[in-house]
Amino acid sequence: MSERRSRRGSSGARRRRHTRSRTARAELLFSVGHMERSLRESHYAQCLSHNAPVYLAAVIEYLTTKILELAVKEAQNNGERIITPRLLDMAVHNNGLLSTLFHTTTISQVAPGPN
Repeated sequence: MSERRSRRGSSGARRRRHTRSRTARAELLFSVGHMERSLRESHYAQCLSHNAPVYLAAVIEYLTTKILELAVKEAQNNGERIITPRLLDMAVHNNGLLSTLFHTTTISQVAPGPN
């Protein structure tokens, strides 16, 4: 009987459950919980799917990544090493799809020149 007890203790019969956040499970950088709170506080709908904040976080993360990639290319084309609001604005307005999405948004006060 003492053998049985010692085996239980040493074998790790009590295993801790490691809970992972929804952000970690979805392998995202943007917080799913923050997106859910924003959606609920904004009262966009009476009912909110469990997948909606995960999807929203993924879309916003994708858009952010795409815009930053374009801004890096814009900085390299202009011989600059720092991404400025002007470069972000140029990157968005030089991309066909993003320019239609952000056509009413001003990122910087400097308007990009025609290219």
